[in-house]
Amino acid sequence: MAQSVKQVEVIGKPGSGFDEILTPEALQFVTDLHNEFNPTRQGLLRARVERQAEIDAGRFPDFLSETAAVRQGDWRVCEAPADLLDRRVEITGPAEAKMMINALNSGANVFMVDFEDALSPVWTNVIEGQRCVKEAVRRTLTFQSPEGKSYRLKEKPATLVVRPRGWHLHEKHVLVGGAPISASLFDFGLFFFHNAEELIRRGSGPYLYLPKMESHLEARLWNDVFNFAQDRLNIPRGTIRATVLIETILAAFEMDEILYELRDHAAGLNAGRWDYIFSTIKKFAKHKQFVLPDRAQVTMRVPFMRAYCRLLVKTCHRRGAHAMGGMAAFIPSRRDPAVNEAALAKVRDDKELEVSTGFDGTWVAHPDLVPVAREVFDRVFGAEPNQKIRPLEDVTVTAADLLNVKIEGGKVTEPGVVNNVSVALQYIESWLRGTGAAAIYNLMEDAATAEISRAQLWQWIRCGASLDDGRAVTGELYAQIADTEIAALTRDGSSRFADARRLLDSLVYSDRFLEFLTIPAYEHLD
Repeated sequence: MAQSVKQVEVIGKPGSGFDEILTPEALQFVTDLHNEFNPTRQGLLRARVERQAEIDAGRFPDFLSETAAVRQGDWRVCEAPADLLDRRVEITGPAEAKMMINALNSGANVFMVDFEDALSPVWTNVIEGQRCVKEAVRRTLTFQSPEGKSYRLKEKPATLVVRPRGWHLHEKHVLVGGAPISASLFDFGLFFFHNAEELIRRGSGPYLYLPKMESHLEARLWNDVFNFAQDRLNIPRGTIRATVLIETILAAFEMDEILYELRDHAAGLNAGRWDYIFSTIKKFAKHKQFVLPDRAQVTMRVPFMRAYCRLLVKTCHRRGAHAMGGMAAFIPSRRDPAVNEAALAKVRDDKELEVSTGFDGTWVAHPDLVPVAREVFDRVFGAEPNQKIRPLEDVTVTAADLLNVKIEGGKVTEPGVVNNVSVALQYIESWLRGTGAAAIYNLMEDAATAEISRAQLWQWIRCGASLDDGRAVTGELYAQIADTEIAALTRDGSSRFADARRLLDSLVYSDRFLEFLTIPAYEHLD
């Protein structure tokens, strides 16, 4: 039954415990947020389209002349609250009870509960996720497995941070004035309304990770939302703390400006590496000089990724903000110690690169990686909570450095094409079934890696890329590989691989590059 409160209509199916989340007061709060800020959101999304047209025409990004005073100014963000001072190991995962409990109990300093790339936004997932967050804040979250195993929170779990969906997404199950509500405002609004006061009472606060921003104006919108929400609930301004994921190449040119817009609420920046690679492919998809080799060859040591990370750390430390490193997505194998040994060596190498670059913490996707990452950062930090005192004044990063995607010895190979097809199909199929964090080839994949996979396929075909054996990457080659992969993946007969194949075909064969695969895929979800 549809529920209506002053312009808002909930058309998603009711479920157990949904009433405690979708209260009239909470729905009015998210409606007010949407009415106040959705026009600006829509304008910023139009600005994204205009900027993309400029890039397609060859006008590539640079640091903004109109904000030079901000970059050159002597200012700092607000001081970090006590429970966000030490963030040396952060773990992430979807808003699902069992994963949340394991992550909160993992020994990590911070747990980012995800309503974005690691959560398939099936209506029940979204609202059940909000319910789980509410219970986690109050330390009442439990889970009983089908096998009878009980899960509950430890006395001192990790600090909780929430990632809402990005500005580009909507929540189709809630209508305001007959149109879908902004998913960002819906996710943030419910979390803040139900939990801000309780978090403050417990000595913490409403902490957020903000995804997919492309400009400081989008950060300004978030800051306006925060002020509005805090004023509405009589919570002091500056109580909210937000870490911004720098996961688009356009945002990399506006790191100072993004922190400046959020300076009274800013907690730091994060190097969202997989989405950053996807964004680089996407923004320059029509330009042959930006064709990247196989995904496995685009490591954190290649020039454009090193430039991005060094600039992020320098910017954060100059402004007193935390610089957070990227994800270690490896999932330890219970069957193959050799796989584990090789993978854990790569994880340590990755974390050692981050800590030597100056990062104040890092991400992992699995509880077993927490001790590995912690050992690396403990060795450097000692008793200090972070290394923000390292200024990196000698680091200089130019626009040309950020755009230098040349990779020495980089190649497009048939195994690379096969891997992209397979990962994209497996992830999309999992997402359509309602699982947004999928274990594929011993990696915890989310939407970002599927986006890289399908984006590379589109670009390789459109830009006439050649394999290392001289063959062209064509639509016909893609179709042959997809046929083979589908045949292997559908042997058990129970799946949504047919839907996944149709969706991937539509993305790869489209005349224009589609911004996000999750937008057309969302139409297939309940």
